[in-house]
Amino acid sequence: MELSVFFAGTGGSVPTQRRGLPAILIRRGGERILVDCGEGTQRQLLRSVGLTEIDEIFLTHLHADHWLGLPGMLKTFDLRARELPLRIHGPRGTAELVDGLLRFAGRTTYELRIEELDGGELLERDGYDVLPVRVSHRGPALGYVFDELDRPGVFDPRAAVAAGLTPGPEFGRVQRGETVRGVTPEQVMGPVRSGRKLTISGDTRPCDALCEAAYRSDLLIHEATFAIEEAQRADQTGHSTAAQAAGIARDAEVSLLALNHFSIRYPVRVLREEARAVFANTVLPRDFDTIELPFAERGEPRLVRWEDQQPPAAEAEF
Repeated sequence: MELSVFFAGTGGSVPTQRRGLPAILIRRGGERILVDCGEGTQRQLLRSVGLTEIDEIFLTHLHADHWLGLPGMLKTFDLRARELPLRIHGPRGTAELVDGLLRFAGRTTYELRIEELDGGELLERDGYDVLPVRVSHRGPALGYVFDELDRPGVFDPRAAVAAGLTPGPEFGRVQRGETVRGVTPEQVMGPVRSGRKLTISGDTRPCDALCEAAYRSDLLIHEATFAIEEAQRADQTGHSTAAQAAGIARDAEVSLLALNHFSIRYPVRVLREEARAVFANTVLPRDFDTIELPFAERGEPRLVRWEDQQPPAAEAEF
């Protein structure tokens, strides 16, 4: 099953010509999950992968740069005659925020289901869990861990025949977990295979709780608003430096670190060099880039630039 992360906005509090405000689209099979919805998110999606029917929205916190795109998106779904309910999750205050937005933007004809989270609640989904983690910002703020369930091992037909099973329905039954004529799944199935794990920090100072929750994630997306020379200001404003984000990735033993929430005060190369000095496997996505997360047996997570995702231009006819 496909699992990828699309970066609709990678900037900090101020949009630039090349970077929109925070918005991350998780694509897992047919599911579409949006984490944060900064100003202009629907336009960013329309300009790139399209504004699909979002299944759920997770807000990391209630600072305006992380939700200003929400009222327009909700109304666009309404004008498209959306029928399915939309779940919006966030920290305490999310329900009041959404209610206030709709008083001015107008109510939706489809159902909005608002769930406020404190951190630590396990949200069970089909094939994966979502764990909100309380992080250290200014006011209630959450990071999110998306953790797939383990998968059964690979079925070994030769071992099944040697154990006395007959090819056909008996093979299917034992793969589904049944014991067939005394043959258990453990006798004919390989070791359990891990699912994939994705952690998103939201805005935060370096945070032990997030580091623990992100342990051995395939991908950690962590904010890097400041460079190390402004570590004091980062702490005062509830943010991280690139080096601090890299330290979290190193300590959590993640496979790949992606930095986002860049301040306009630094060239990207400054943050990249600072982070890679601490954790070498660090990337800095641009808007519209994708990180693909294959299963471990099929390879490592990798950054795919937007320009490399586009079909080659048709050759001119003469």
